[in-house]
Amino acid sequence: MLLIQFKDQRGNRYVGRLEQNGKVRPVSGAESTYKLAVEAIARGCGLKELVDERLHGAEQDYDQLLADGSILPPLDHPDPAHCIVTGTGLTHLGSADTRDAMHKKVSGEIETLTDSMKMFRMGLEGGKRNDGKPGIQPEWFYKGSGSILRGCGQPLVMPDFSQDGGEEPEIAGLYVIAADGTPYRLGFALGNEFSDHVMERQNYLWLAHSKLRQCSVGPALRTGALPDHVEGVSRVLAVDGRVRWERPFLSGEANMSHYVGNLEHHHFKYALFRRPGDVHVHFFGTATLSFADGVRVQPGEIFEIEAEGFGRPLRNALAVKPAPDARIAVL
Repeated sequence: MLLIQFKDQRGNRYVGRLEQNGKVRPVSGAESTYKLAVEAIARGCGLKELVDERLHGAEQDYDQLLADGSILPPLDHPDPAHCIVTGTGLTHLGSADTRDAMHKKVSGEIETLTDSMKMFRMGLEGGKRNDGKPGIQPEWFYKGSGSILRGCGQPLVMPDFSQDGGEEPEIAGLYVIAADGTPYRLGFALGNEFSDHVMERQNYLWLAHSKLRQCSVGPALRTGALPDHVEGVSRVLAVDGRVRWERPFLSGEANMSHYVGNLEHHHFKYALFRRPGDVHVHFFGTATLSFADGVRVQPGEIFEIEAEGFGRPLRNALAVKPAPDARIAVL
């Protein structure tokens, strides 16, 4: 099942299920996926069961909603401070190659392993344990609160001090924490884990800085398990609409060095991430970057990410925030 969140011209919010005919069936009595999820958890039923019994009202034109910029992220929180956006890296087969090249250390003729490659190899060796015990922990990063989430069609705005604004095509897990502190996964969505790769390349210890950027998920939330093999395409479209750069990307556990459950364990093992009522958006990593091919995306150009089984592509234009008048002062 694919769910979207959207708004009308008056700003009223709705949840809708995407139908085979390309239309959207509204879900009655729920202005948010979050509200639906909380109710489903309280009732002890699945999200699909609740949606099936609530479908009501006239079908909406999905193409028109996209054209109007009415699509919201498929999951958010009424209070953005209670939505935590995080991610993991070096989780996909091949993902270390780009990072390793960015962080390469060479001493004479002896090439040493970067910390990134060491961590990637740790994941290969211990990220998929089958004995019921947690595997090796992955790289982890904090990205921001719900205030940085953007929906399909909304621009990704990089700060004026950014040195780069580059896409990262990923799958994100979407979660709600129940009243007893149990994390519930609602499903998965396409994600653009937008980052500053020039800053990161200068010094990998600036990775945390490079991740504090906006990001996008959607347009739809896919319920159920993540397919073992996800194959998608990531593109950069020029202002005139032509494809400037295009590459396939892979996800799903068949293409990862960690089980999804292992990534989830090492996130939610921290009690502060099991705060009742919170929403979590957690990116699972990628091995494909336009930056790795020497592409510098320009303002006005569009990121487009799509994968079979996730509905329409996730599209966001790059924008730049105007420079502030002065240095930030603390009073």
